[in-house]
Amino acid sequence: MRLEMEQAFDQPVCKKKKLWDVVSDKVNAKLSESSDTSVAVSAHECDLKWRNLLATYRKNRERVKKLGVAAVHWPFFKAMHQVLGRSRDQPQHKVEQAVTSKRFTPILPTPPPVVTASPCASRAPQDVLQLYMELQERKMNMWAQQKALEERKIDAINNLAQAIAGLAHRSGTQGHTDGQ
Repeated sequence: MRLEMEQAFDQPVCKKKKLWDVVSDKVNAKLSESSDTSVAVSAHECDLKWRNLLATYRKNRERVKKLGVAAVHWPFFKAMHQVLGRSRDQPQHKVEQAVTSKRFTPILPTPPPVVTASPCASRAPQDVLQLYMELQERKMNMWAQQKALEERKIDAINNLAQAIAGLAHRSGTQGHTDGQ
């Protein structure tokens, strides 16, 4: 559904939130047609899912380049690759043009993987570095989220303390004036 709207998302001046609202409406309509449960997804969830799908596709595309298509076990790779990875010599659909304009590199058909002497070849240093950098980025994001949560807790505690102090002050003043 997101790819069907690629042209709209590709416009330099557009409200992405409104477009994601349309995507989530379409997804929710599909979900309600296909199931008895009342599952709903938000525009934000659709956006996050799209970003995760693209990241996973890119990682698997690199894996195909290095190790061949047999090394990819992600069940959605073929479907994503059909849309995002067509070769340049095929007639291009509007969606493809928009996708390739965003620096997606189409994958040409890969020859079958060559079996090496050691089937458990170690990862290339670039792969390890990439994984390490991604892990560090995730840690930083989690730390930032945790910090924000702790700051909100501190603010809530301070607000509560101020409210209690205000109540104590007011009741102390009332008790003092009542006693006179």
